[in-house]
Order: sequence, then structure tokens, then C-alpha cells
Amino acid sequence: MMGSIYTCPMHHAVRHVGPGSCSICGMALEPMMPADAEDDSAVRSVSRKFWICAALSVPVVAAAMLPHVFGSHFSLATARVLRAVELLLSAPVVLWAAADYYRRGWLGIANRSPNMYTLIGLGVLIAYLYSLAATFVPGAFPPEMRDQHGMVGVYFEVGATIITLVLLGEWLELAARGRTSVAIRQLLGLAPKSARRIRSDGTEEDVPIETLVVGERVRVRPGEKIPVDGRVTEGRSAVDESMLTGEPLPVDKRPGDPLIGATINTNGALTMRAEKVGAATMLAQIVQMVAAAQRSRAPMQRLADVVAGWFVLAVISVAALTFLAWGLFGPEPGWVYGLINALSVLIIACPCALGLATPMSIMVATGRAATQGVLFRDAAAIELLCTIDTLVVDKTGTLTEGKPTFERVIAAPGFSEDEVLRLAATLDQGSEHPLAHAIVEGARARKLVLGKVEQFESAAGIGVRGVVDGKRLALGNTNLMDEDGIAWSSMRDAAEQLRQTGASAMLLAVDGTIAGLLAVSDPIKATTPEALAALRADGIRVVMATGDGWTTAREIARRLGIDDVVGELKPADKVALVARLQSEGRRVAMAGDGINDAPALAKAHVGIAMGTGTDVAMHAAHVTLVKGDLRAIARARTISQQTVRNMRQNLAFAFVYNALGVPIAAGVLFPWTGLLLSPLIAALAMSFSSVSVVGNALRLRTASA
Repeated sequence: MMGSIYTCPMHHAVRHVGPGSCSICGMALEPMMPADAEDDSAVRSVSRKFWICAALSVPVVAAAMLPHVFGSHFSLATARVLRAVELLLSAPVVLWAAADYYRRGWLGIANRSPNMYTLIGLGVLIAYLYSLAATFVPGAFPPEMRDQHGMVGVYFEVGATIITLVLLGEWLELAARGRTSVAIRQLLGLAPKSARRIRSDGTEEDVPIETLVVGERVRVRPGEKIPVDGRVTEGRSAVDESMLTGEPLPVDKRPGDPLIGATINTNGALTMRAEKVGAATMLAQIVQMVAAAQRSRAPMQRLADVVAGWFVLAVISVAALTFLAWGLFGPEPGWVYGLINALSVLIIACPCALGLATPMSIMVATGRAATQGVLFRDAAAIELLCTIDTLVVDKTGTLTEGKPTFERVIAAPGFSEDEVLRLAATLDQGSEHPLAHAIVEGARARKLVLGKVEQFESAAGIGVRGVVDGKRLALGNTNLMDEDGIAWSSMRDAAEQLRQTGASAMLLAVDGTIAGLLAVSDPIKATTPEALAALRADGIRVVMATGDGWTTAREIARRLGIDDVVGELKPADKVALVARLQSEGRRVAMAGDGINDAPALAKAHVGIAMGTGTDVAMHAAHVTLVKGDLRAIARARTISQQTVRNMRQNLAFAFVYNALGVPIAAGVLFPWTGLLLSPLIAALAMSFSSVSVVGNALRLRTASA
């Protein structure tokens, strides 16, 4: 991993080749892309340091406590021996184990961004230097600060214990971060290492998966993993896609159906053609999206960032004021009290819990969501999704299967059915829309010979244009016909009758004259009614927006119980619809799968793309549903709600902890209760706060969806 790029979990602008520490906050850097095998070298290094320091610190604390337990029974010689033990055993902890913390703290000062290690280093060094002075030049201290042997009290055990506890906290944090990357490593581990390539002469060979190129044919035997993304060319089988989509039931595959790399072929032999390899596969894209989302910053973190930016300076100021106030106005020995309380302030106010509050929650949530077929683009999407109250959904490929089938063709006078279908299919060869694929397949089923299209032009959302056999063609909905000034009223009744059955009717014009219409039906997804019911139960208003005609749109909406429906929309109209709903104060999510949906996906507060749709839609969206199943929106909202609640708990805990801890450490309760907070207790409290935040974030891994 030495050649990998590492980044700070809190400051993502910091990039470094190989491991290191952040120049701003001092935290240990982590790889931008976790390896497929866990690298626990950092965890082992910190744990080794911790156990060494613990072994040294325990006798230091014991040596410091013995005089307090036995009091005057100790002779001067014994006291000196115990002091020597404290000095010798604490030195490796303070001077060796803590050296990296001092460096991180100094980097923060040098970069004008004091951090938690600045506080830790300052507190430990002050305690240690004071103790060295008290040991070697006790005469420099006032008589009231010396005991019956003339020795001054020291804090070697404080410095050693603080460093040991900080190491314990870092060990637990690194281990927790490793667990949050399990989802990515599991995804990386799904990819097969080899594939059975079919040569041009028909023979087969096993080759490393990295050597496959687009267009090559691959044999997938029962029980084997699909090596890359592609399409079935021969055979039939059921493929288990649960590891990527979260859906438990295997999916039947036949020639022409798509295959996702890393899924498992269960019972039949398949021959496939590779379409996406390497970084272009869905698995690779999922890993990239999850890793990027885990590194992103939640909007809620901005408050913590603003506070943390001034927090360290404020704490140092409070510690200095505490020292002066106790020294000048406190009871004797005031300066000793001042030093102890200033150290407690520096240690207990360490802002590590504040810094971990939201990043840990985001890391856990994105990993968990990925295993359930939901990909969040960034932390903002997680935070925003739970606020959504309106969902605008496209029809084709979102509410419906997105695999339309050709039904029939009706020719206008002067044209034959086969000619209308052949011209429409030839033109549609250049379109990515599912309706176009259905027309092409319908023509091939009739064994019609398709020609070559020239000057192909996609009028997104309303149809396509082009030249076939020297004829200027336009194929699409009524908006396209009106835009081109083509009279289509002769086909109005036939089109309306087809739409009343839920079919989509497309009109074909040849050289400006209506030539016929083609009907394509797209069945509603079996999971759509259940998904819509769950969304309504969650208080979500559902609006169907489609480029299909009003009659078709209303029929589909009627079947699904959707009251709000808008038909015959162009891409710009969908954007305008989203904008209008937003202007009404609605928090809008848009779900779609096509190129024509991309502008609206980007405009919405949260864009939700179907993983079965186009790359353009997925790039414009904030959330991707790998399987394209709307039920995953409900799962994603639950994860969003749990994550936001978890982040708020973490931030509240960090803020309340510091708001209460700093005044107590400064000694504000002493005049009424006589209570002072030992630096050792402050160190324990600081470690406990960080561990609590990490532990609370890890609860998201097992929270019920």
C-alpha cells in the first residue's frame, strides 16, 4: 500500500503517497481505496506501542501512589528510589511513544491549525518538564510545595498515563475504521480472478480477468462467477445477484439479457459477450462510489468544523487563565493547583470526539447501504434523503420493467405495416431508449432486413429523427409531430385506443407525412405496488412524470393508485416540474433511469437513479439503486434517518461533554464542593468520549432496516 494515495478522514483535501498523518488535524491518513485484503499494520503498530506503554505506566502509577498510601513510613532513600523508578519508566513513554503526537501537534501549529495533538502534546510536555525541574532542582520551588523530605510533587505518572490512554483510543479508532471498510473489501473480494475465454477457433482457455477485452466471448459454467459485465449470447440459467442488489431470488437469464460481473451462475451453462471490463464494470463503479461516499463530508459536519477551528485556541486560552487564576487567587499551593487544573483542561477538551462524530457514522452507513443495493454518492445525500416529502418518478424503467415488448403496427394509407416497422426499427437502431429496443426486436422477429440510418438525431424525451433510404424520418410522440409541423390527426383515434390499454403509441412520419403508429407495452414491475405503498405509508407524496401521452400515463397511474400524474413531458418540462414543487416548499426527490431524466435528477434535492438505467442518469443522481427496485428507496430512507439520528447523537455528546468537562476541569466547582479533576481522570474521560462516539456509530452496522 506504500504507493497508494492516502487521505485524511476529516480533511479530504490532504493527499499523501503512502501512510502518514494529516498536516491539519494530525489524524492518521487512510487509503482512498482500501485493498482487497485488510492492511492491519497501522493497528498492530499502535497496539504494540500501547502494550509497551501500559507495561511501563502501571508501575509508574504504583510508584506515584505508594507515598500517598503509606505516608511518613517512607524514608528519604525509599522516596528517591520511587522517584527514580517514575523518571526512568515514564521516559520511554513520554519521549519515544509520544514523539509522533508531538510532531502532529507541531504540524498543526506550523500550518496555523492547532489540533487535538497540540493539546495533548502541550499538556504532557508541561507535566513532564515540570516534573523534571521538581526532581533535579527542588530548591527552586517555594517551601510550601515541598514535603517532609524536601521533595516536590511530580506528575510523571500523568504524562505516561495520558499517552497510554491516547494510544488506546487511537487503537480502538483504527480498528473501528478497519471494520467500516469491510463492506468495500467484501465487494472487492467478489470479483473472480479468472475467466474461461472462447478463442476465435472455438477452443477455450482460462485467462486472468484483467486480460479480457470488450467484445470477447466467455463461457460461464454452473457455480462459477460472471467475470465481467456483458450480455448472454447462448444458454439459459438463473443468476444469483444478491451480493450486489440485495435481492435474494436468482434472476432468470436468456440470450440478450444483461449480466453483472461477480454475480453467480447457479444451474445452467452460459456463453456471454463482454461489454464492460476493468474499471468500467458495475462492481468497480460501486466500489468507487462507496469509497468516495465514505470520504465525503456531511453538511451537519460544517458546524463541528467551525467550532473545531477555534476550539483549540479557546482551550489553550482557558487553560492559561485557569493557571493564572489559581496561582494568583487560589488557596496554597495555588500555582500547583493551577498547573493541575490547566493540565486537566488541556486533556479533557481534546476535540477528537467532535472530529469523529459524523465521519464515523457516514463510513458505517455507506458500507451498510452498499450491501443492500443502495449507493450514496456522498454524505450530503444521506443527510438530505430523510427530509424528502415528495417523490417524482419517471414511468419507463422506473415504475415499469423498462423492457417493453412490441405489440402491433398500424399503417396509414399508402404504407404497409412491414414498411412502417422496418423504417422505424432502422431509425431506432441508434437509440438507447427501451421502447426503441422493443421496436428493433419486433422487426427482427418478423425477419425484416434493416437498413442504415444517417444523420441520426435524438430529441430527448420526445423521439428521434434521421434519414433512412434517402427518406427523412421522425419517430416519437405527438410533441415531436407538432414540433415538426406534421399532421397526425388521422391516427388520433387509433393511438388513443392503444393508450387506454396502457400501451405507448409512437407515430412515424416519412418526409413530413404521417406513415403509421407503433404500439409498445411495458409491464409494471411486480415490486412497484409494494414500493409505492411503503412510500405513501412513510408520508411521501408520489408524482408520476413521463414523456408518454396523457392517456397512457393516466392508465398506468390508475393501476398504481397514483393521483398526481403529468404526461407528454420533455426533459426541460421535468426540470420545471421539480422546480415548481420546490418553489411550493416541497423537499423533492426525482427517480428515473434515462438520459432524458438526468437534468431533473440533478435539479432535485435528491436524484435517485435506477442502476439498470443509463450511465448519464447515474452520474447525475445522488443515490443509485443497483437493482432498479423502488423498494430500495424505503430502505435508503431508513438508513438515512438512522444515520442522521446517529450523527446528531454523536455531535450532541461531543458538545455536551466539552461544555461540562472544561469548566469542571478548570475547577469552577471547587469553591462549593471542593471538587478538582485529576489529569488522570481527565485523560480517562477524553478517551471514553472518543470510544463512545465510535461505538455509537458502529451500532449502525446492525440497526434494523
